[in-house]
Amino acid sequence: MRLLLTSLCLAVLPVLPAAAQDVAGSGIALSNARNSAERPIGFAATAPADAALVVLLPGAELAPTLPLAQAERDALAAGIASAEFTGKANAVLSLPAAAGRQRIVAVGVGPNPSAIAIQEAAGKAAQELKGVNAPVALIGAGGAQAMASAALGYALGQYRFDRYKTGATPPSTQAVTIVGSEPEAARTAWQSRHAGVAEAARFTRDLINEPAGVIHPASFVERTREALSGLPNVSIEVLDEAAMRRLGMGAIVGVGQGSRRGSRLLLVTYRGAGGPPLALVGKGITFDSGGISLKPGSGMYQMKADMSGAAAVVGTALSLARTRAPVHVVAVAALAENMPGGNAQRPGDVVRTMGGKTIEVVNTDAEGRLVLADAVQYVAERKKPAALVDIATLTGAVGGALGDEYAGLFARDEPLAAAILAAGEASGEPLWRLPLHRNHDEDIKSKIADVRNSTEGLSPGASHGAAFIGTFVDPALPWAHVDMASTMWASSSQPLYPEGPTGYGVRLLDTLARSWAAGR
Repeated sequence: MRLLLTSLCLAVLPVLPAAAQDVAGSGIALSNARNSAERPIGFAATAPADAALVVLLPGAELAPTLPLAQAERDALAAGIASAEFTGKANAVLSLPAAAGRQRIVAVGVGPNPSAIAIQEAAGKAAQELKGVNAPVALIGAGGAQAMASAALGYALGQYRFDRYKTGATPPSTQAVTIVGSEPEAARTAWQSRHAGVAEAARFTRDLINEPAGVIHPASFVERTREALSGLPNVSIEVLDEAAMRRLGMGAIVGVGQGSRRGSRLLLVTYRGAGGPPLALVGKGITFDSGGISLKPGSGMYQMKADMSGAAAVVGTALSLARTRAPVHVVAVAALAENMPGGNAQRPGDVVRTMGGKTIEVVNTDAEGRLVLADAVQYVAERKKPAALVDIATLTGAVGGALGDEYAGLFARDEPLAAAILAAGEASGEPLWRLPLHRNHDEDIKSKIADVRNSTEGLSPGASHGAAFIGTFVDPALPWAHVDMASTMWASSSQPLYPEGPTGYGVRLLDTLARSWAAGR
């Protein structure tokens, strides 16, 4: 009888629809908070009396033109002599409670400092004064352009991602003033370009810092829409999986088929000039588990940053649009999540791309080149660009060759290669050119398909990755590939960024787009 009653009770319990459990992730928002506010940046001819003072110095001497009170000059000179400070680039001398200032900080820029040296010194100062609850004044940068460079460096150096830290005391938001003889010209230079670069770098770093449960293909698209909303001359196109299937884009859809979060192809066009666009295509793997070819667990959490190339290209579009640059650019983000689900593609599968070429998937962890294969074909066919540059966290091999000081550059077009190398030097995001050889094309041939996505440990791995992407780009189209895998993440704080995502690519591509347009 008891068993019968239990059965009857169970029979009348409501049955919840399956859709009630059909939630990707936990379904619980992490936070509605934003990152803590940064110090606003301004320009003036004199330093506020209550400000902590930053002095940029090319050497140990204090030039008579530096706007220092005698007590400040004496305190700084004594500190320099005591510490044997030489003005070496990014060297720091900190004097607490000196000459009536809460702090005086000297930062070296080295002799005959470049714009990059000034940026780095200002960024170093921003990190040094993060915990100082006072306004900041920076002197010694030089003329208007150098003052604007100092502002950019300070903005990049003070970046933080703290929206998920509960109960923490945020750093001071009192203003930083860049002091010099041309404050109005400096403000114009800052607002006309550098402020847009700073905003774009911040946006790019935020995208990369977010957990993969927050930033996935669909939410990446929405964040980009929000950032670019209302800006003139901007249009956005998004292909979902259904649209990509209709176009035969089996490479990008195949990478994402093991995930519950569908792949996307996002195109942001900024038309600030006429003529054919410069196409910038970024790898956007919002999380890379390796798929069935599963990565080791150690360090896998950083694979939320495997969409750094895509973040960089949409960040570049934001920078150019925000400053109304006279360029025509289309930024393409090839977005997918590479997961080992029951429907994931397998090693040994063959996929067909938009152009009809077939790929043998030897290793599912060589997925970035797959999403790029369809993306470069789509933008080349639909947008008819003058040149195409793809940027990707593609291979560990590039780090073995170049360390974290350079991204790898591969190019078939000499003028484009020269322009990218020059943009790298000018922007402070340098590259080193690596080879493309006809033998690399032979190495990636497949026995059962047109090409294979991995050469299974054969050297040179970074060149093989570049050669693979190049097979999907018409040889007549100027094309270059940037492998930024070793520059995407800083294992320790550097002058222009804290530990974590660097936002590499925004300054490089912003500079490239402007110089490319000017040179045509």
